[in-house]
Amino acid sequence: MALSRAWDWEKETSGLWLEASEESYYLAGRWKKQGYADVLDFGCGLGRHAVFFARAGFRVSAFDLSPAAAAHLTAWAAREELPVRVETADMLSLPFADDSFDAIFAYHVVSHTDTAGIRTILGEIRRVLRPGGEVYLTLCSKETWSFRDSGYPRLDENTLVKIGGPEDGIPHFYVTLDDVFPLFSDFQIKRIRHIDECYTEGDLQNSKHYFILAGRPKE
Repeated sequence: MALSRAWDWEKETSGLWLEASEESYYLAGRWKKQGYADVLDFGCGLGRHAVFFARAGFRVSAFDLSPAAAAHLTAWAAREELPVRVETADMLSLPFADDSFDAIFAYHVVSHTDTAGIRTILGEIRRVLRPGGEVYLTLCSKETWSFRDSGYPRLDENTLVKIGGPEDGIPHFYVTLDDVFPLFSDFQIKRIRHIDECYTEGDLQNSKHYFILAGRPKE
C-alpha cells in the first residue's frame, strides 16, 4: 500500500481552493433537511468546505495530511469565530471514534492513494460514519487525460504517480463505472455522476471524475 503524501500548498496559487464547490451548496441543504449535525471535511486542504459548512450551522471537524493546510484552516476559522475542530492526520488511519459523523465530504482527496489504499480508506469512512449517514466523494476517472495519455509512472493497474506541481509524487487511483460498485459494496450508492471539467479559469482541461453520493445502511 502506498504511503500517503501531502500536497505542497506553497506551489498552489489558484484562488479556486478558497471557494466552496458547487456541490457543497446542494449538500448543505440536503443534510439540513435530513437533520444531520456533525460533518467531517475529509482532507480539508486550506479549509474552504470546513468553513462553508460551519457557516451553514453544522458542527464541523476537519483534517488534512499537510500541517500547513491544517494551520491555514485553524487561522481562518479563528478569524471568523467558527468552532471547527482541525486535525493533522492520515486518511488511511482516521483519529476519530466509530460512528462519529452524520455526513462526510471528501472532495478530490480519496483518490490520492493506490488500489490497496482505497479499500482501507473506504473502510475508515464507513467506520466513522453513523448508520444512516451519507458520504459524498470523488474518484478519478480512467477516461481522463492523465490516466490515458500522460505517461506518468504506474504503481499498479489503477494507479499512477503525478510529476510536478503541488501534487508531485502523489499517487492517484482511477476507476471506471464498473469498478465503483464492488468498491462500495458496504454502502448504499444513491447517485453517481461522471463529470468532465473541460474548461477552468481560462484554460482547457481534460479532467474527468466520478461524483458519488453513498450512505451507510441503518443497522
